[in-house]
Amino acid sequence: MQELLEAALLGLAQVSAATADAQPLVDAAIQTQNVAQPVVDAAAQAAQPLAGAAVELSQTTEMLAPALAGAGDVPVMTQEAASTGMLHFIAQSDMVGKSLFVILLIMSLASWYLIFAKAFVSYRLKRRSNNFLREFWAASSLEQVENEIATHGANEPFAHLASHAIHSRNHHARYGALKLEEKGSTDSFVMRIMRKVIDEETARLENGLTLLASVGSTAPFVGLFGTVWGVYHALINIGLSEEVALNKIAGPVGEALIMTGLGLAVAIPAVLAYNAFVRTNRVYLAKLDAFAHDLFTFLTTGQQVPDSNGNGRGPIGTAPRVDEPVGVGASVAPVPAGGE
Repeated sequence: MQELLEAALLGLAQVSAATADAQPLVDAAIQTQNVAQPVVDAAAQAAQPLAGAAVELSQTTEMLAPALAGAGDVPVMTQEAASTGMLHFIAQSDMVGKSLFVILLIMSLASWYLIFAKAFVSYRLKRRSNNFLREFWAASSLEQVENEIATHGANEPFAHLASHAIHSRNHHARYGALKLEEKGSTDSFVMRIMRKVIDEETARLENGLTLLASVGSTAPFVGLFGTVWGVYHALINIGLSEEVALNKIAGPVGEALIMTGLGLAVAIPAVLAYNAFVRTNRVYLAKLDAFAHDLFTFLTTGQQVPDSNGNGRGPIGTAPRVDEPVGVGASVAPVPAGGE
């Protein structure tokens, strides 16, 4: 028992010694707490404005969330817009749709080629014809006109008509009717040759107009058929889909309507060009017919054709005759022997 009491007293003494040793540490910790407390209070005061700014930032973020969501949808809308249009319609169409597009493209290329080619040819013929007519009316005789044609060539309808008419008159007067097509008088033979030349020149001027008329009349219907075909397939695809929305209908139908627009774009220039060329040819052939009348008069009677003032004009190829000038297609009095 005595030993236990001594052990307890010894432990108590050790605890008292340890407590005495730890007292400076406790005092230092209390002093550190007293020094750190102002710093903590200052940090708390400085954190209060930051907390308010964080709350305001959170509210602003919530307000801008719909706008940010819409901005995120812009690339999707752009992609959807890029997936519509003429090229998309052609790419997703079947062989019938692609074939109709190729047909319209070929029609457009052919019509524009004819428009530019015939416009250039018409301008060149008009310029050459004006030059020939000016030289023809300034010539002193048909022999001079024949020499000019032999020198420069007959490269336009007026010179072609004059060359054939003068040659046929000289040939028939020199050799007579050697073949069946040369039977009849010189006047009738010359008239047939001139009529044949005018018909050939008319056919040459009208070359290509049939294609322009065909393109102008059929291109709208080709485009309309493409629209009907596209709308038909669009409605079938909509019927097979699970969702039916306005954008699902408007897109394919709008793409199908492009074919109608293409058909009109091909047809309108062709129709306008056809009307312009028909009028130009009509005016040109009227001048050619009037020139043929004058030329026939020169070749058959040798008289000048009076103008509006009653004065004669043009070259004189043969000796004058007393009968009236006759035109192409009119009856001609027989030429007396030795009259030419």
